[in-house]
Amino acid sequence: MRRIVCREFGPLTDLHLESAADPIAGRDEVLIAVRAAGVSFADALLAQGLYQIKPPLPFTPGGEIAGEVIGRGSDVESVQLGDRVVVSCGVGGFTDRIAVPADMVRPLPPRLSFGQGAALLQSYATAWYALTRRIALRAAQRVLVLGAGGGVGLAAVDVARHLGAEVIAAASSPEKLAVASAAGATAVVDYSREDLKMRVRELAQGGVDVVVDPIGGAQAEPALRALRPFGHYLVVGFAAGQIPAFKANLILLQNRAVIGVDWGAWSFQQRDENRALVDAVLRLAGEGALHPPEPTAWPLEQAAQALMALSERRAVGKLVLTCSAGA
Repeated sequence: MRRIVCREFGPLTDLHLESAADPIAGRDEVLIAVRAAGVSFADALLAQGLYQIKPPLPFTPGGEIAGEVIGRGSDVESVQLGDRVVVSCGVGGFTDRIAVPADMVRPLPPRLSFGQGAALLQSYATAWYALTRRIALRAAQRVLVLGAGGGVGLAAVDVARHLGAEVIAAASSPEKLAVASAAGATAVVDYSREDLKMRVRELAQGGVDVVVDPIGGAQAEPALRALRPFGHYLVVGFAAGQIPAFKANLILLQNRAVIGVDWGAWSFQQRDENRALVDAVLRLAGEGALHPPEPTAWPLEQAAQALMALSERRAVGKLVLTCSAGA
């Protein structure tokens, strides 16, 4: 098999494609031919040693994959050879073969491509967790999504739309705003050219009820100021590279709430609840109620370049690595 290997934490250019013997499924495992592996901001942080969790070296990045079952252990009955599946594996996904515990495998809905499946779990599970678990978003509420042209941002637009909210998408380029509009945003703000706070207040007739922020950075405080009284600010991530520091009076005086969203940690702590959450997301996507876009595909050997495009915020939408040897 082929796999991307991180032997030392450091620059993304240090990631290399290597060959290794194919894994063998253990008694309770399935062997998957990986067709697509999702590329996330967390993968880039892990490889650079900048994430809050540091896996033992060497390791293969890649937290989510989609592919076909080509082998199974003697104790596995729930999964059949040839099944199209998705897996949230944490690490190890940037490869063309992977063995995982059978209970981690979920069926890929027939209407979704392998690329959509590989790009779905992390972004949509995060958005669904944020808007249905950390808060209970109500129909007709107004939601501002920052970084709306990225993977989590687009998922948040789609989930909020599905839940009946009115969505304002904010991003840094016309290309990113175009894909956010296609995902269901009713209005857009280009914060590279417009005053975010003033424009959002104008569009939302005074302010929004919810902010979804996967980027942090310079737009965080203007977005907080665009919240109505009793509004909720959901802190999802810091893709812009800067962790914002809010003035506490901006929260206190308007009875606002700033809420952390860490789906990854919660998914390990509440495995049964997370399984139900992921099943709900996959069911809605399979029924066409959610609309994960087709991601931009990069070949496995260009993993470093794909991660750099994502880290430097040059990418539009979600990225996946395709694994031809897994076909």
